[in-house]
Amino acid sequence: MTRQITLIGAPVQTGAWRRGCLMGPDALRTAGLDRALADLGHTVVDAGDVTPEAVTVPAPANPAIRDLDLCAGWVRALQAAGDLGPETTPIFMGGDHLMAAGTVPAMAKRAQSAGRPLFVLWLDAHSDIHDFETTETGNLHGTPVAYFTGLSEFTPQFPELPAKVDPANICMIGLRSVDPAEKAALARTDIQVADMRAIDEHGIAAPLRTFLQKVEAAGGDLHVSFDVDFLEPDIAPAVGTTVPGGATFREAHLVMEYLHDSGLVTSLDIAELNPFMDDRGKTARLMVDFVASLFGKAVLDRPTRSRWT
Repeated sequence: MTRQITLIGAPVQTGAWRRGCLMGPDALRTAGLDRALADLGHTVVDAGDVTPEAVTVPAPANPAIRDLDLCAGWVRALQAAGDLGPETTPIFMGGDHLMAAGTVPAMAKRAQSAGRPLFVLWLDAHSDIHDFETTETGNLHGTPVAYFTGLSEFTPQFPELPAKVDPANICMIGLRSVDPAEKAALARTDIQVADMRAIDEHGIAAPLRTFLQKVEAAGGDLHVSFDVDFLEPDIAPAVGTTVPGGATFREAHLVMEYLHDSGLVTSLDIAELNPFMDDRGKTARLMVDFVASLFGKAVLDRPTRSRWT
C-alpha cells in the first residue's frame, strides 16, 4: 500500500535542558528519509520546518519551569501544522518530545473529525506524564502525556485541547526511567504499560499485538510517538536522555514490522534525535531504517494482516 506522506520538521529544543535537538529534522533529511520512503513507492512531500508562535503566557507556580513562552509557542504552532486532511500520513521530525503536546492533539482532532478515536503507541524510556506542578527539572518534554489526555490542567499556558486522547487508548512500551510522581500518575490511569522488565519476561510482540487488536477493533487511527531513547544507547547514542537497557535493534525492527503489517498507523513522531550527540550520523541513519521498515521495507514480503488474531 503506497501513501501520501508529508514530512514536517519540528526543531524543538526548549522542552529539554540539553541543546541540539533543533538539528534533528535536518539530520533525518541528510540521512535520506525522503529518498528511503520514495524508493518504497510512496509520494513524499517535505513541508519544511515549523516555527514557534510568539506568545507570552502567565508563569506557573513552579519556579523550575524554563522557557515556558517558547514552549507554549511551539505547542500552538505544531497543533496548527498538524491540521491536515485525511489523505496524508504526516511524519513529524523532532525535536524533543515536547513536540507531542502539539502533534498528538492535532492528530486527535483529525481522528475526531473523521468519527474515529485516536490511539497512541508511546515508544519511550520515560512516561512523560508530569505536569506543571510535579516536574522537578522544569523540562517540559516530560509533560505531553498529562497534557494531551487532559489528566492535568495546562491552560492558559498551553492552548485548550482541540481533542483529548483517552488514556485507555495509549500503550507505552519500553519504560525504564519513571519517577515516583509519574508512577502514581500512571497508576491512576488505564494506560497499557509494558516496561523493559515485562519485555524481558514476555517479549515485545505480546503487548504490541494486544494493543493493535484493540486499535483495529475500535476502527481507530494510530499515532506512533517514537523517542530515540526507547532504544539501547549503544545502537542509538544521539539522545540527551540515554537510559541503559533499552530496546535492541531486532526488537525495534520487529515493532516496526508489526506496525507495517497491521496497516493501522496514520501518523508518526520521531522525537529526541540530537545529532550533536551522534557518532557520524549513526542514529539518524538507524531511525531512517526503522521508519522505512514501518512503511514497507522488508527482507521478505509478507501479506498485510487484515486482522490481529
